Amino acid sequence: MNTATIIAQEIPDIEKIRRDFPILDTKVNGRPLIYFDNAASTQKPWQVIKAIEHYYTNLNSNVHRGVHYLSQKATDAFEASRRKVASFINAEHDYEVIFTGGTTESINLVAHSFGKQFVKACDTIIISSLEHHSNIVPWQILCEEKNAQLKVIPINEKGELLMDAFKAMLDETVKLVSVNYVSNSLGTINPVREIIELAHSKNIPVMLDAAQAVQHMPVDVQELDVDFLVFSGHKLYGPTGIGVLYGKEKWLNQMPPYQGGGEMIKTVTFEKTTYNELPFKFEAGTPHIEGVICIGAAIDYINEIGLEKIDRYEHELLEYATEKLSEIEGIKFIGTADNKASVVSFNLENIHPYDVGVILDQFGIAVRTGHHCTQPLMDIFAIPGTVRASFAFYNTTVEIDIFVAGVKKAASMLG
Repeated sequence: MNTATIIAQEIPDIEKIRRDFPILDTKVNGRPLIYFDNAASTQKPWQVIKAIEHYYTNLNSNVHRGVHYLSQKATDAFEASRRKVASFINAEHDYEVIFTGGTTESINLVAHSFGKQFVKACDTIIISSLEHHSNIVPWQILCEEKNAQLKVIPINEKGELLMDAFKAMLDETVKLVSVNYVSNSLGTINPVREIIELAHSKNIPVMLDAAQAVQHMPVDVQELDVDFLVFSGHKLYGPTGIGVLYGKEKWLNQMPPYQGGGEMIKTVTFEKTTYNELPFKFEAGTPHIEGVICIGAAIDYINEIGLEKIDRYEHELLEYATEKLSEIEGIKFIGTADNKASVVSFNLENIHPYDVGVILDQFGIAVRTGHHCTQPLMDIFAIPGTVRASFAFYNTTVEIDIFVAGVKKAASMLG
């Protein structure tokens, strides 16, 4: 039995799954699209696309504020989706799920509200060398405003966090640790349970950027005991412009609102405003109703396939791609952690990653090239960027074979 057959056993109905994603029928330069840019954004199944149409043709109305039929139906669908998200990550309470505009807004919400309440001069925030800019810049802004300090967990040459260095950072000045669960650039899966346990031993809360995790593996916030967790809908086979902030009730109740406006209020006078209860305290204004409902549809779709099955299948794709790419002379993998998600980041000797990406596009292959919004990480490796191929459960070994042939072609043309 060959490797491709073994992989196919994990998701035997792969062709049926691929038919759920209409964009995969696209032709690029006369060739079938091979979409390996899933870490940037995933494609959408018919089940999500039809849910968008259903909302606008059957439910379109504002939520939480109307007594009429459409408003009631839209509100029911909206809150049903909140319950789906809470169940998906195993939150203890539905109201610990806050809907935002995406991972970036979720992190900014915590940086603003938690920072306003708990961070003062000479305090410390800890992040890691593997962070996306969205988990760097908000903390830099907070530290500049508060005259606090930002500390960064270093990594080894494989792209793994140096946990002894992290332990040494955990002193009485640290107010929050904010790290990603999975690196978007390298695919490194961080030892988040150990990070949380170490921080909690010093009574320090932890936030996880799970934008690259929830679509690949089961994530249980109660089992992790994490204080905050954030992710985006568009990386979870759902719409853009919708994200989630999970926060433990004890923290969310102590944090001030992020924005003021409708929905987040209980009473308003010109003299004084009292704020609404959770989750509405953090959901000012008309929300992205369609996005909320359709992230629920995306979760339904993923649950139907099964995250455990997805995790195993994508891991097999990662191993297959790594093995085949390793045969190419002059290739250098960036990020070789022992524990990885389905991301391969590499460079070809003396060839700029952008040039490789242009050649691959001619073969209909979509990869990401550049610094992947992790410029400080690229600086550590002293490179301008990488070629990044990121796999999803609708990808196949046949596509990987075509991709590897394309990389070989690029190497011969540009080398």
